[in-house]
Amino acid sequence: MAAAGMAALLLFRAYLDIVHVQVVDIVQPQILIAAFLGAMIPFLFAALAIRAVGRAAFKMVEEVRRQFKEKGIMEGRGKPDYDRCIDISTLAAQKEMILPGLLPVITPILVGFILGPTAAGSFLMVATISGFILAMWMNNGGAAWDNAKKFIEASGKKGTEQHKAAVVGDTVGDPLKDTAGPSIHVLVKLLVTLSITFGMMFATYALIH
Repeated sequence: MAAAGMAALLLFRAYLDIVHVQVVDIVQPQILIAAFLGAMIPFLFAALAIRAVGRAAFKMVEEVRRQFKEKGIMEGRGKPDYDRCIDISTLAAQKEMILPGLLPVITPILVGFILGPTAAGSFLMVATISGFILAMWMNNGGAAWDNAKKFIEASGKKGTEQHKAAVVGDTVGDPLKDTAGPSIHVLVKLLVTLSITFGMMFATYALIH
């Protein structure tokens, strides 16, 4: 995440140069509004990503239950339909990420055209800071939950109350460290890249300057 933060910082500096902004005055209402929006975006994106993982997981669980019930796999009367599980995983990965994928594409464009290029700079700056902190917490926190379960299992306490609690923690930790945390790297850089692309249009056609 440190590399992503540095890359976003450099891209942010490039955006300010493109729109010819030297100072971002946080006292102005539109700048403050954009800052709050920027702080919110990483949390909203992470929530949508985690929800997408949950929905895909439940679809997989339902399919596995159906196969156990209808195919008699445990009794040896049938074989698992692996292709169906792969289809569910592939389709869910694409369908469930449509809304989280649109979020970093639409929001900087709306902020830039409605609130102006300086407000977009405020949006990017706070989104980068907020996203950096959130991604660090998710990556480290999710890994800690995952490793806690492995540590308890290695200690020979599998099946105990501690292990059951650790499994619950790992259920939350996996989407944090494997989905939401790493994807915020892409979110932060995509926000800045799109703002650079539309920067001159923000400066020319924004409703508020």
